[in-house]
Amino acid sequence: MVRFITAEETLPLRSCVLRDGAPLSACHFQGDEDESTFHLGYTAGENTIVCILSCQRESLEDYEGVGYRLRGMATHPDWRGRGLGSDLLIVAIEHLTHALNADYLWCNARRVAYGFYLHLGFDFISEEFEIPLIGPHRVMYLGLNT
Repeated sequence: MVRFITAEETLPLRSCVLRDGAPLSACHFQGDEDESTFHLGYTAGENTIVCILSCQRESLEDYEGVGYRLRGMATHPDWRGRGLGSDLLIVAIEHLTHALNADYLWCNARRVAYGFYLHLGFDFISEEFEIPLIGPHRVMYLGLNT
């Protein structure tokens, strides 16, 4: 089941999947608590969150309209390959499009996730770059309300 969650509820999966077990205090993102930021989680069983994402209002330079940045998307390793990430992102896109009237969604995608985002309609808009301690990324973009 997909539901809105708090920033605090994202931290265990961020730590496990995105930050190699870093302390939860090191897994907060700037903007997590902003009024325009929302977090979604896919729950299994008794409210066990197995997939997460966060979207915060943040425009890209040289792009017009309302932009949102996708951050911290992660699926627990035991739950990968079941389409949960796609389902979660589709709900986020619907919310961005219909409730928030966003014009686009963008992210710094990890190399291992390029295919995932391409499959969902994102395009590359940068060359590959390195984020220290995390690895290679490219900026990816999805137009909304088009």
